[in-house]
Amino acid sequence: MAGNDLGSLLGGLLGGGSKNAEGGTAAGGGAGNILGSLLGALGGKSGGSGSGGNPLEGLMGMLSKSGLMDQAQSWVGTGDNKPVSGAQIAEALPDETLQQVAQDSGVSPEQAADQIAQSLPQAVDKLTPSGEVPQGSLEEIIKQQQL
Repeated sequence: MAGNDLGSLLGGLLGGGSKNAEGGTAAGGGAGNILGSLLGALGGKSGGSGSGGNPLEGLMGMLSKSGLMDQAQSWVGTGDNKPVSGAQIAEALPDETLQQVAQDSGVSPEQAADQIAQSLPQAVDKLTPSGEVPQGSLEEIIKQQQL
C-alpha cells in the first residue's frame, strides 16, 4: 500500500531504487522499503498530512524526545551526519511500530532497527537539503528531491 509506494520512492532517493525484484533487495531498495514501512506506520498513527505535518516531522520529534536530538538535528542540518545504533532506534520507536515494520519487511525487530539506523541518517539528510524539514506530504517532498 502506501508503505510500498514510499519504499519505492525512498529506494530511488537512496540510490539503487530497483523494486524488490526476485531475490534482489538492492541496498537502496531494501532500505527504502523498510523506511517506507516505518514512515507509513507513523503516518497512520499521527494522522499523517491531515494536520499539516508529515511522518518525517513526527519521526524527528519522536527521536528528539528519546534523547537522540543531537543525531536527528545533524541529519537535518547541512553538516556531517551523526550515527545512531539499532538499539537506540529500537528504544526511540514505539514497540508496535517496530513490530509492524519488521513484519512488513520480513525481518526480526532487531534487524529492522539496525537497517533503519543505517539508512535513516542518509534519507533524512537527502530529504532536508536546506537544513530544515520541508512542508507538504512525504511523497511530494521525495519527488521534489529527486529532480
